[in-house]
Amino acid sequence: MSKFSGITAKPSKERIYELIRSPIMTEKSTMISEYNQVSFRVPLNASKPEIKAAVEELFKVNVTAVNTLRQKGKVKLFRNRRGKRVDIKKAIVTLAEGQSIDVATGV
Repeated sequence: MSKFSGITAKPSKERIYELIRSPIMTEKSTMISEYNQVSFRVPLNASKPEIKAAVEELFKVNVTAVNTLRQKGKVKLFRNRRGKRVDIKKAIVTLAEGQSIDVATGV
C-alpha cells in the first residue's frame, strides 16, 4: 500500500490537462511498455496523487503506481555562449493488468 493512498487529490479539469503535457516517445519508453508502463512529461510542481488522478480521468484506466524523476537541464554551448536547458519532470505510470494507453493517437 502506498503512502499516498489516504489522500484524495481530485484536480480540476484545467489542471488535469496541464498535468499531462505530452507522452515521451523514446526507445526506452517503448521498452517499458512491455511492463504495462507509460511515461509522460509533467510540470515540476506536479505531485504523484495528482498525476494518478489525471491519467485515470483522461484515459479511463486504473493506475497502480506512479514514479517521478526530475531531469536537470544540461549546460550547453550555443555559438560560443553558455546556456542552460530547462529542467523537466517525467512521470512513469504503471497501469493495472490488462489496461493500456495508445499514446500514438492522442486524447
